[in-house]
Amino acid sequence: MRRRDFLKLAGVGTASLATLGSVGACRAVGSSRARRKPNVVFILADDLGYAEVGCYGQKKIKTPNVDKLAVEGMRFTQAYSGNPVCAPSRCTLMTGLHTGHAQIRGNKQVGGKEGWVLGSTIGGQWPIVEDTYTVAKLFKQAGYVTGAFGKWGLGRVGTTGDPQKQGFDHFFGYICQRQAHTYYPNHLWKDGEIFWIEENKDGKEQVYSHDLIADEALKFLRANKDRPFFLYVPFTIPHVALQVPEDSLAQYKDKWPDPAYDGKKGYIPHAHPRACYAGMVTRMDKDVGRIMALLKELGLDENTLVIFTSDNGPTYAGGVDWDFFESAGSLRGLKGSVWEGGIRIPFIARWPGKVEAGSESDHVTAFWDFLPTCAELLGRRPPRDIDGVSMLPTLLGQAGRQKQHKHLYWELRGQQGVRMGKWKAVRLKPDQKIQLFDLSRDIGEQNDLAGQYPEIVARMKEILTNGRTASEAFPMPRSKPQKSS
Repeated sequence: MRRRDFLKLAGVGTASLATLGSVGACRAVGSSRARRKPNVVFILADDLGYAEVGCYGQKKIKTPNVDKLAVEGMRFTQAYSGNPVCAPSRCTLMTGLHTGHAQIRGNKQVGGKEGWVLGSTIGGQWPIVEDTYTVAKLFKQAGYVTGAFGKWGLGRVGTTGDPQKQGFDHFFGYICQRQAHTYYPNHLWKDGEIFWIEENKDGKEQVYSHDLIADEALKFLRANKDRPFFLYVPFTIPHVALQVPEDSLAQYKDKWPDPAYDGKKGYIPHAHPRACYAGMVTRMDKDVGRIMALLKELGLDENTLVIFTSDNGPTYAGGVDWDFFESAGSLRGLKGSVWEGGIRIPFIARWPGKVEAGSESDHVTAFWDFLPTCAELLGRRPPRDIDGVSMLPTLLGQAGRQKQHKHLYWELRGQQGVRMGKWKAVRLKPDQKIQLFDLSRDIGEQNDLAGQYPEIVARMKEILTNGRTASEAFPMPRSKPQKSS
């Protein structure tokens, strides 16, 4: 979508705020209240597709508050998640390492058989180690209070991956992402302790977990309005299950015919699956609006960088009708794949007076850029061995200062993907051929050019082979032995 088309869709003109021109000015707030460090709010949707919000072309689901973020900030067209699935994507965000180097490279459950049971208090994912340098620890070292509200997925309470061992002062929500397959759990976690939800016990479904999470995030803002803070809000919406309160369902209930049972898609677990899914996204959008309204009410609006994005592409599971909503737009693939549809995501940054309002960027960025971006924002040095590159110059309108990636890399269960300039390489299994696409002409990855550009393929093969390190916990599947002729 071109910038003028986006602005037309959003209903605004081309007027924009002036961009502040130095990193030093970033550190000192131009407010009459005081010279304070900038706050950072990072809102992460779960399984939200590239084209599932209005400012990225969605026509059926209403997302006025996310769209307003884009009107007032910068919309990225070539932003990527850390991975095609939840836990490794979050790991790259926290650590600045892509999944060829990160500790977490897949959704790996721990906790024994009981850890797979919804509602279990001992379930969780493979933990990151205790001395991991995370973005939350970066903020803590800079004197910030830190809070995470939503879904964690990087280690259960009591392990080295416990969020409060990884730099967060406060956590509320789902420690185990498998438990997050229900929006009516009998418990969540709050600062290392079980938070029982009595109204949801014995199979009752009365309290919607997303509402509790949003309320706790707002409480964090109010409690820390006089301190610099980093607020991480990894919402669970719109990840399945398809569940939403009636007041959100009502907006869409009579809009579209409900799909009949389809053996290919499997069981549809909701009487109105399309309306439910749309209602979930719009309910999340409402809480984005609540966060933004509170920042303004507290006088923090102009001193807060807000980022909204998604952890990977749209899901295909649980009765979600991604085809009906055109959730990935013209991109190929969905969640779980290294095709563009599995990893290219909506990404919006807003900071009045610093990030140009109504602007658009085609800068190629990925989740592992968040840590070095925050480091530059705080005037600190990031670790030397990370894969990320600060995107702060792009946010501040200083394109001439922006460093570019030599390449981006993803892997998941034997799949590998590399983005290098306009080129994208995909290898679906270690023993399969490398496919090559020119994303500047073929965003849908339909025309394999590997046979025409052997020299590019050779460079990609080198990255696929040597641009990663081995992982005992997440080994690359072995290639099948070649048959002798």
